Amino acid sequence: MKLYDVYPIFNLNIVKGKGCRVWDEDGNEYLDLYGGHAVISIGHAHPKYVENISKQVATLGFYSNSVINTLQQGVAEKLGRISGYDDYNLFFINSGAEANENALKLSSFKNGKKRVIAFRKAFHGRTSLAVEITDNPKIIAPINANGHTTYLAMGDIEGVRAEIAKGDVTAVIIEGIQGVGGIDIPDDGFLQQLQEMCNATDTTLILDEIQSGCGRSGKFFAHQWAGIKPDIITQAKGIGNGFPIGVVLISPKYQAVYGELGTTFGGNHLACAAAEAVLDVMEEEKLLDNVNKVGAFLMSELAKIDGIKEVRGRGLMIGIEFDRPIKEIRSKLLFDEKVFTGVSGTNVIRLLPPLTLSMAEAEEFIKRFRRVLGQ
Repeated sequence: MKLYDVYPIFNLNIVKGKGCRVWDEDGNEYLDLYGGHAVISIGHAHPKYVENISKQVATLGFYSNSVINTLQQGVAEKLGRISGYDDYNLFFINSGAEANENALKLSSFKNGKKRVIAFRKAFHGRTSLAVEITDNPKIIAPINANGHTTYLAMGDIEGVRAEIAKGDVTAVIIEGIQGVGGIDIPDDGFLQQLQEMCNATDTTLILDEIQSGCGRSGKFFAHQWAGIKPDIITQAKGIGNGFPIGVVLISPKYQAVYGELGTTFGGNHLACAAAEAVLDVMEEEKLLDNVNKVGAFLMSELAKIDGIKEVRGRGLMIGIEFDRPIKEIRSKLLFDEKVFTGVSGTNVIRLLPPLTLSMAEAEEFIKRFRRVLGQ
């Protein structure tokens, strides 16, 4: 049997990781400025992470959600305290797409409506409802194209107002910072107006923090820069540092009903051990402080480089836009300078390194990047 060929891949076999570096099978060392799609938050093979998962799998790797799992409550309490959402409730699943699926279900159960407002260039996942609210027709199969979604331009508050006035909008969903869309940051005032409008019309405001959450922006959630408190928040990727886990943070205005949501693997013992390690390390190593310091340095230094059209982002979620395709630049970074980065579209390089990235490693990246650009 062969693998189903749906991923264009680099001819590299990465076999080891430590901190912000990874190694291929030939022993070549790479600086990781991508973190595997913003997944690696506390660094590869962090000792606390390894210890937590190793101890847990040696004790109990899995049992079902039909019995008490005190690890789940422990993660909920830590996440609530660290994020500032201790009055919310938590539902565990396995991925970001599932988190968004469940958020939309909760919204529709509550207000009985079924249309969604999403925004241009949005990416919310590849499963049934999640892909339907993703602004990419190429990955929406006919069976998913059910007419539930209206896409508006980011910042179009009057468009939102007009659509909500039609009376059938269950939710507005927006990323704290668009990742796949090119590190596009919603204006703080726009987010504040969205919340006000949703509160006034029994419309659910869902913040997709799958890429931009877990400290990546310099606050625990990117929407907290705007001082808002949405109805539902979805989180995955960095919360597990590589172990599959997704969570939905749910306002106390929602009342749980037996059977309304469910999962086999969500909140399993290993996933909780992973999340607990991430949250502990974030606090113990003061990673939010590091994110703000190193992120500010990177953006400042990148702004000094000739030929870049725009540098944008918050914390360690940074987009570098050129006025030309960046395929060759990214390839040279990877194969000549041994640096992993991401892309968005054809002209934007994305930086999503582990939150543990040091100033020395940031300086090293800038030197390698300048060499690629001939500077």
